[in-house]
Amino acid sequence: MSRIGNQPITVPSNVDVKVAGKEVAVKGPKGELKLWVRREIDVELENRTLRVRNNRPERDRNARAYHGLTRALLNNMVVGVTQGYQKKLEITGVGYGVKQTGASLTFTLGYANEIVLPIPKGLEVKCASATAIEITGADKQMVGEFAARIRKLRPPEPYKGKGVKYEGEVIRRKAGKAFGS
Repeated sequence: MSRIGNQPITVPSNVDVKVAGKEVAVKGPKGELKLWVRREIDVELENRTLRVRNNRPERDRNARAYHGLTRALLNNMVVGVTQGYQKKLEITGVGYGVKQTGASLTFTLGYANEIVLPIPKGLEVKCASATAIEITGADKQMVGEFAARIRKLRPPEPYKGKGVKYEGEVIRRKAGKAFGS
């Protein structure tokens, strides 16, 4: 049995959860999220507590994996609609920067052209300065995926540390060429 999957999820009073067959909808102050549950898994709501159950035999390895995964996804949804998720990015390098124009971000990252990236619906992006980006939203996967897409535009390089990195990320630096005489 999955140890994570067996743990109950306590639903706060300001969150509304609806279980209709294989669809679970969670609505709270930060937004609304939906999840379609696989056929191997059952979700029950009783007394403001969500329980995830595996309806296949214990030896079914995939069903056990989906049991824990479904519980983790539901917990992330409950946390997301109450507290939300946040990722912060830093841009390092001479001439590197970002500016927000309407519903998109425009990056200057040392390429010949600027890179324009549209902001997905459901996310809120703030550019405190030309080198700092803050992404917030209720969906943990969407926040992390958009932050990873931004970082992938110019990953930090190990010699000078230039590029886009997560706040607090440590870049292992390499020594440059050594001149021997």
